Amino acid sequence: MITSPIWLPVTLVAGAMQAWRTAVQRRVGKSLSVNGAGLVRYLYGLPFALVMLAAYHALAAPGAWPALGAYFWPFCLAGAVGQIVATNLLLMAFDEGNFVVGTAYSKTEAVQAALFSAVLLHDHLSILSWAGIALGVVGVMVLASGGRAMAPAAFVRALGERAALYGIASGTVFALAVIAIRRTTFEVGTPDHILAALVTLLATVTLQTILQGGYVLLRERGQMTRVLASWRVSGQVGLLSSVGSACWFTGFATAPVALVRIVGQVEVAFTMAFAHFYLGERMARSEVAGLLIVAVGVVLALWGAR
Repeated sequence: MITSPIWLPVTLVAGAMQAWRTAVQRRVGKSLSVNGAGLVRYLYGLPFALVMLAAYHALAAPGAWPALGAYFWPFCLAGAVGQIVATNLLLMAFDEGNFVVGTAYSKTEAVQAALFSAVLLHDHLSILSWAGIALGVVGVMVLASGGRAMAPAAFVRALGERAALYGIASGTVFALAVIAIRRTTFEVGTPDHILAALVTLLATVTLQTILQGGYVLLRERGQMTRVLASWRVSGQVGLLSSVGSACWFTGFATAPVALVRIVGQVEVAFTMAFAHFYLGERMARSEVAGLLIVAVGVVLALWGAR
């Protein structure tokens, strides 16, 4: 159920912020481990999440702080841990040596999110929206192939590969994580969806900073020094991550998860535009085709949600 039209513009902004953050994070990621790079998003994003919540509460929603429901922290913890686990599963898929298969299967997240949200949250979508979601996933799979030959039969045969299994698992956990985050926003006692999203964001990032930071301190202590030394670039990553997450969470608070995720696929278009116009990379025909399929999928999903 869509409770506010704000979900569409904030989702578009979220996609742009995520693409921008990914581009900036490439610079700092070269000197950090996987866990160190992940910590950057949370550690440096935490101050910005706090400032955004404080500023919004003071300027747009003054008064008492909203009460938190009994299930706020359990759902919030599930979402926080889910995002960390899903990211690690995706990286495990890449480590298996088949980047294309791992990426492609992880992109089934949108369809999985639609199914899970229908069962767990009773979100109902039209047939047209379902068709748009499916088409969008196909488009992203085409993009994930990077122009390499990956016929439908090849994707089916790849089901037995570890890369595919890890990719599917990553999509499943990501889907469950965003559902947990959407459910967390329901536990914030306010009709203001933006305030609910910002409260959820601060709580989630705090938990992720504690969990990821604790792991790095225990298992990769040398990485903490590098994380702190990279503050100039890492601060930019934290800012973009927090703004993007605030938009994602607002989208989840106001619209079905599946619609938010499929519209959020515009991130791919932003990423490729950056690569083309800023890095000077040429776009392959398969990439153009994939973008067009994604665009048609988004339009169908939006048309069905009217």
